[in-house]
Amino acid sequence: MGNSRKAPARRRTWLLVAFASGAIASGAAAAVIATRNSTVGRTWAIAEPDALAEIDAKVATLPSDMSKNFGPRSRWSALKAAALPPAPADRVRKMVPFYTLEFDIKLPDGRMVYPKGFTFNPLTYVKLPQRLVIVHPRDLDWALRVAGPSDFILLTALGSDSGDAIALGERSGRAIYILEERVKQRLGLRAAPVIVAQSGTQLVLTEFGPKSRVLDGEPR
Repeated sequence: MGNSRKAPARRRTWLLVAFASGAIASGAAAAVIATRNSTVGRTWAIAEPDALAEIDAKVATLPSDMSKNFGPRSRWSALKAAALPPAPADRVRKMVPFYTLEFDIKLPDGRMVYPKGFTFNPLTYVKLPQRLVIVHPRDLDWALRVAGPSDFILLTALGSDSGDAIALGERSGRAIYILEERVKQRLGLRAAPVIVAQSGTQLVLTEFGPKSRVLDGEPR
């Protein structure tokens, strides 16, 4: 008798558990559906035009070939690199790239943080994640050999020859940059090829003479 009375009670308990589990599952599914399909709060139509549509409309008004407007790349001033003479011999120099503020830095309430003329060493606060490999166009193959995957390769002009950074980049399969005059002055560069790397709070400039940049048995 005891077992026969307990059996219906156990069945009712399992039915309640099953019902509750089903209700929870159904409620969760309904919540997911409601989240995907419902709108919460007021909505307004987007007034701004679609950016891609604006770009497409502008492109449609331009000539199909704009290269004639710019002329050959050999005359582009943007591709003219700062010039450096060839390094006559191996040499290692160190320099600290001090920077002097050209204006006051103040808080919104007018209190001075750093005055104009304040000089500091940026390498005290930051670390360069890569080296700079600066070469003449003729030494690009040497640069590709010695540069690491994260290093930046910059072209410097040899006389009037700045090379074609775009064509050389396409040929080599990696980004090739142009040495700007302000970077040349900022880093105190004197000759190329030169590799610029950070060592603590200093920059180490390693220049490579003809014997060190031998490629395929031929000095460059």
